[in-house]
Amino acid sequence: MGKEPEDTIASRISRVLADRIVRGELAAGARLRQDHIAEEFQTSHVPVREAFRRLEAQGLAISEPRRGVRVASFDLAEVREVAEMRAALEVLALRHAARHLTPAILDAAEEATREGDAAADVQAWEEANRRFHRLILAPCGMKRLLASIDDLHAASARFLFSAWQSGWEKRTDHDHRAILAALRQGRAEEAAAILQKHVQWIGRGPQPSRAGMSRETFAIVG
Repeated sequence: MGKEPEDTIASRISRVLADRIVRGELAAGARLRQDHIAEEFQTSHVPVREAFRRLEAQGLAISEPRRGVRVASFDLAEVREVAEMRAALEVLALRHAARHLTPAILDAAEEATREGDAAADVQAWEEANRRFHRLILAPCGMKRLLASIDDLHAASARFLFSAWQSGWEKRTDHDHRAILAALRQGRAEEAAAILQKHVQWIGRGPQPSRAGMSRETFAIVG
């Protein structure tokens, strides 16, 4: 059996670490130690360093002089930045995807919305929400654009999981239904306008601190 290429190892490491960061298993400011990660994945430091570079490109990690690589923190300004970027890129994707959307795709997106409305926790809601957006945008066929949107959804998920580790309440997503109604009736620009506002809605969630107090955190809930 041949040795796994370093680039493939780096991809696997970056995916695993990204998932841990997004889900809050690795907290903001936590140090990412090359030696520990190399030992965990039974590899050299070369693919680990490449994985770190990929995490930095996604905005999930930051390299600091004399402090090494750490999990990046975020603030309200970054949440707003991601929301505005999502609005611009998702509207672009939807405009190119609209003509390729079939009744079957729209039915699947409607099912994803129903699953999101019924979600009992934030993880289930985020998965259903991301699936809805991916279904209506993927037919644009623009791979680089979709890859950038995927990265922004990962950032959105991180904000969301940080803000709502507990206290999630079921909600009905009226925007998703309005987007689908407009798309079914061939009103692509109306759907794009709703989507643009939808992904820029920033909610607030209480985040308990170690001292037992709570602080406000922010997340994109769209």
